Amino acid sequence: MRVLLRFASLVALVVAVIAGTIDSIQSVAASAVVMTPMGDAWNDVSPSSLASLRSAIAYYVHPRLYDMAMQWLLFQPAFAVFLVISLLLWMIAYKRQPAAGRFSA
Repeated sequence: MRVLLRFASLVALVVAVIAGTIDSIQSVAASAVVMTPMGDAWNDVSPSSLASLRSAIAYYVHPRLYDMAMQWLLFQPAFAVFLVISLLLWMIAYKRQPAAGRFSA
């Protein structure tokens, strides 16, 4: 399971770097800071999945949850969202070294 979580973390990190690179290229071209919101990036890639998620959250959880949490998330920069997802997946898959094993004889 750790291998899958680490691989998912790597994929999220790659997507974050790609999104950051696209934003930096657009910023240089526009001579102003450009940060693509997560909602716009998701809508460009797959608008049907965004609509499906909205209807699923409204049906299974509560319609206000989409308005509060998802709308806030969709207005954040795409690279930052994927960086946080990558960090969380890596933290879940992290295996600590046993404290007694390093210094015991």
